[in-house]
Amino acid sequence: MNIARHVAWSAVRSRAYATAAYVPPASLEGLQRGRAPPPKPKPESPTFYTGRANYYDQLLVLENAAKHTRTALQELQLLPLPKFARENLPPLRAVWKNKVDLAELMDANLTTSRYRRFLAQLNQLNDYRRLAEVAGHIELAQRVQRVLDIFERDNKEAILARGKRKPVRFDEFGRSYTIGRRKESTARVWVIPTQPSPEDQLASSSSAPLQAAASSAPAASTQAVGISGFTEGPLSFAPAPVKVTTTNILVNNIPLAHYFPHVSDRERIVRPFRIAGLVGAFNVFALVRGGGSTGQSGALCLGIAKALAAHVPDSEPLLRKAKLLKRDPRMVERKKTGRAKARKAYTWVKR
Repeated sequence: MNIARHVAWSAVRSRAYATAAYVPPASLEGLQRGRAPPPKPKPESPTFYTGRANYYDQLLVLENAAKHTRTALQELQLLPLPKFARENLPPLRAVWKNKVDLAELMDANLTTSRYRRFLAQLNQLNDYRRLAEVAGHIELAQRVQRVLDIFERDNKEAILARGKRKPVRFDEFGRSYTIGRRKESTARVWVIPTQPSPEDQLASSSSAPLQAAASSAPAASTQAVGISGFTEGPLSFAPAPVKVTTTNILVNNIPLAHYFPHVSDRERIVRPFRIAGLVGAFNVFALVRGGGSTGQSGALCLGIAKALAAHVPDSEPLLRKAKLLKRDPRMVERKKTGRAKARKAYTWVKR
């Protein structure tokens, strides 16, 4: 019995198994018909097997563009650039697509590291474009710009315009239109230079020949001769009175003194004229809405300061130094729940 079991176990151990590789039937169709299988098409891109072919293709395009641009700048002797020269280049802001838009453009999910790598390549190419543009090689800068336009946002101009002051508008009569805000108040301000009256023009034209004759007279003629023939000394001419042009400041079609009874509010409105030295040089018509007297006077002051800076650009540094061209951001803090006011608490009594 044991001998028979040993013989059976030896037969099982010596059994031969097939070692040939498995070939699917679809691969044997050409062999059965007597012809070789067609060769597989070659991938169009070397990044076909990466899983993110579009991303790496675009990155390869940027690297090649940066390489050719760097070579062109080196041939033009613009690279390498000294550190002080690079720091003095004009700033150039770029607005690239965000990670979601860029992933949608490339039809692939982008991680933060891959997005940063892509932005680093875009910024380097943008620096080359700025250098070529400053050096006067417009054709090279335009070629690089055509590559960068693909990855910039559509609303680039609107984003770059944020924080910039809009230019003051003038109409056909020379009036400027500005807007000022303070707290909850808004002021629309129209400012127009004063026009001299016909009497002032006539007086200035008649006094011009007298001033010219006085300036051309010899110095000896300034000595007055008395009755006894002795000189009495130089003639004393009284200074001509300075006439300040009458101007009007109308607020909601009401004179300034009637609309703002408090002196502090009126002084706040006239302050831009005093600082710029333009008292009596402009007429003001304003429409104010919302808030109280303090907010409305502050809004009107800001609108007037903007208008004066537009009419007389030389006065802008003075107004800016006096902090009249910037809106006052202070607002009333809102009342909180469980408080008497914004921060004041109710009286607490233990017993």
